[in-house]
Amino acid sequence: MLLPQTKEREYRFKLALRIGLPIFALIVALISHTLVDNYEILKFSFYIESLLLLLVSIYFIFYLIYSGFDVKITDDVTKTFTRDYLLKYLKNELQRNKEYTLVLVSIDNLNDINSLYGIKNGDKVLLDVAEWICEYLDSQKISSFPMGHIKGGDFILGLKGLKKEYSTTLELMYLKAREYKVGDIEVKISGAYIDTLYSNDINYMLEKIFDIQQKNIDSRYKEVDETISPNELETLIIDAIRKRAVSITTQSVFQDDKVVFKEYFIKLMTHDQRVLYPKSYLKVIHKLSLGVEYDLMILEEIFARNEVDTEIRYAFNVSAISLRNKKYFKRLIELAKEHNDKKIILIFSEQQYYAHTQKFNSILYSLRKNGISITIDRLGSLHTSFLYLRELDIDYVRFDSYYSNEIKFMQNSSIIDGFITMAHNKGVQAWMKNIESLNVVTEAKKMKIDFIQGKFLSDLGEENVK
Repeated sequence: MLLPQTKEREYRFKLALRIGLPIFALIVALISHTLVDNYEILKFSFYIESLLLLLVSIYFIFYLIYSGFDVKITDDVTKTFTRDYLLKYLKNELQRNKEYTLVLVSIDNLNDINSLYGIKNGDKVLLDVAEWICEYLDSQKISSFPMGHIKGGDFILGLKGLKKEYSTTLELMYLKAREYKVGDIEVKISGAYIDTLYSNDINYMLEKIFDIQQKNIDSRYKEVDETISPNELETLIIDAIRKRAVSITTQSVFQDDKVVFKEYFIKLMTHDQRVLYPKSYLKVIHKLSLGVEYDLMILEEIFARNEVDTEIRYAFNVSAISLRNKKYFKRLIELAKEHNDKKIILIFSEQQYYAHTQKFNSILYSLRKNGISITIDRLGSLHTSFLYLRELDIDYVRFDSYYSNEIKFMQNSSIIDGFITMAHNKGVQAWMKNIESLNVVTEAKKMKIDFIQGKFLSDLGEENVK
């Protein structure tokens, strides 16, 4: 039996007692007082009416227990806690227990199931998975845990103790889930877990657990350093932006065996000279609504650098949101006019498609008119990058680093070739980064990829790239 069902009955029972008992007690007191003072003259009808009144009050209490005044703490579909109640419950649990573990179980293809099999079957899958989780953990002697439907196909449950106590059990659960089916419906399940050694704040823990899950799904990404607490990380980021404490390095980009431009790589520096990498701080920056402020700071720091070779162009990343921001756009144009000898290339990508492409194109037109080149990043990975290649007026398009691996490059050569053809037909040049193999360099040249980049090439030097 799921814990939430027990909790809901308990919750409604307590609520009914709090509301119904005073009314019941008042009725009993009134009848008792009347009996004591007037029992000699009371008619038989009084006893009938009193009995009926007592029965009605008892019925009222039971009605409250089962209806609960429509107070919902369980989800109708999954029979687990609702999101609001779960978060409130877990917050209290984290205050009471210094050692606590949150577990995420996600149905990754729930949207596909709803589309292909209908919402009713999608609901059936949600309930089935919730019951399966409970049955599996019960078989492992783990019971009486809070579990809730947090959103979409995502379930969160809480376990007392640190994750090291449950890691084997949970990893086995995720492994068993790979072959999970509900009838003929294939269900793709993934998950992650985290404990209070990271943080005891429910919001930070939830944010982190979804990050870990995403990195588990996409093994190309490495784990973010967990040694810095989320509170400390926020403070360090804000301090670094305010003090403009940045480290800027470059890497050469080659065309026809010559260095044609360089890419800037930005890292934030803490007051004690620790390095913060973009993968660990960019999400926090956007969460704190500091994205435009951060991009402005980077922009001004880059233009403030005095490069010896003014013929070389310099590329750096910027968020698409900042590009569409009036304050950022104005400052970018000002700096471009002040430093007309510094040619820059802006690189951007975004997860969510920006539908007002005509407006976006007008912004890009103004930037290009002022000598600023535009690059769409992560082609072949983000669908938005393909749409922007098709619809925006840009200069370069850069493949996602997934294709830079030698095996992936060879396996997907026809896809790469198709994107190159599309780009060239639009007058856009193709760019590939993170190349670490001479074979990929050779094949990239054969496929007429315009720009190639990577530590392997930088280590070789310009004279040995040929």
